[in-house]
Amino acid sequence: MRVIFQGRRKTGRLDLEALEMAVRSAMHRAGAAALTELLEFPAPTHAQRTVACPCGQQAPYRELRSKPVLTAVGPVQVSRPYYLCLYCHTGQFPVDVELDIERTEFSPGVRRLQALVGQQAPFDHGRQQLKVLAGLEVTTQSVERTAEATGEDIAQREQQQIHRAVQLDLPIPVGQPVPILYVPMDGTGVPVVKKETLGRPGKTDGPPAHTREVKLIG
Repeated sequence: MRVIFQGRRKTGRLDLEALEMAVRSAMHRAGAAALTELLEFPAPTHAQRTVACPCGQQAPYRELRSKPVLTAVGPVQVSRPYYLCLYCHTGQFPVDVELDIERTEFSPGVRRLQALVGQQAPFDHGRQQLKVLAGLEVTTQSVERTAEATGEDIAQREQQQIHRAVQLDLPIPVGQPVPILYVPMDGTGVPVVKKETLGRPGKTDGPPAHTREVKLIG
């Protein structure tokens, strides 16, 4: 900021783009400092000194450990409790699960941004977009991995929804069976592109067809 205003005093002009980028960077640094302070989790109390382990045992608290995380306002440090099972030697960071940063160094907000730019353009172009639009430094590989992982997660959730729809508990019909079931059906014309009506005559002699018939069942 000092350099920008010194340049203004010398030239009498103000570089607005440089000024707004400098202000954004300053706000990001302030936000990252605030986040780092908020993400300093204390050691657990006596009642929370153990957590359940997947092996069926209890994993005791060992120590506070810190890891870097890139957020939408820049890099921060997350300090959280670490638990280690004495039987299967599996370590756990419950806070990572709570914050959705387990096995990743990118916050949910940054992962969303990477997935967004990764699906709309080549991955390296997406990396450049993040730097220009959000002031975030990431690698091309991280944009690629995040975009692909997000796509796989969306596909998995869609399959789960389809599976739940297929497995609906339908009511058991009661009463006498219907000997004859009448189903009304009608046809209507739906506008289509020209290639769908090639060689098909219209309703009147001369002009080609502009629609295709669709059957509707009531």
